[in-house]
Amino acid sequence: MNPRSTPQRSRTRRAYDGRLLNVDIETVRAPDGTEFDLELIRHPGAAAVVALLSGSDAEDPSVLLLKQYRHAAGGSIWEVPAGVLEVGEAPEACARRELLEETGARAAQLEHLTTIYTTPGFTDERIHLFLATELTVEEPDHQDDEFIQVRAKPLSEALRMVRDREIVDSKSISALFFVAGFRLGL
Repeated sequence: MNPRSTPQRSRTRRAYDGRLLNVDIETVRAPDGTEFDLELIRHPGAAAVVALLSGSDAEDPSVLLLKQYRHAAGGSIWEVPAGVLEVGEAPEACARRELLEETGARAAQLEHLTTIYTTPGFTDERIHLFLATELTVEEPDHQDDEFIQVRAKPLSEALRMVRDREIVDSKSISALFFVAGFRLGL
């Protein structure tokens, strides 16, 4: 892309500092010289994990899913384990921490699959997707503000749940499809 055709940022002001995210107003100069403001949500990023249970059917392995209350979604939704990166935390460390906290599982193998932008029209949030295998499962350690049920489901059922709009969370859909299509060749 020609850099002259790309709008250039001329100034930024912080409109909101929050616990989870910040909001900036960026004034952008277009190639034709006009200026306009963009509202951008700044997010530290996150990691999400498709956790395959050891010893499950190789043709249709089981995955750990969460049914988690999400106020912004208006109730409980199905998701893969995930969480926000802490300051200075590597995505892999976040994936391992969230997998353990939310499901009680530890992974002997953790493979980075890809990184996605959630909604690049207004946020810089990126979620790093991982595949966890060779799991040992203990008791989860949910935080006080988390309302989570952990369920093991065959991958085929998780994919059916996507088709039937029972799984509507974009990171979970992306991660499950990535594993099904690129790792398992389904």
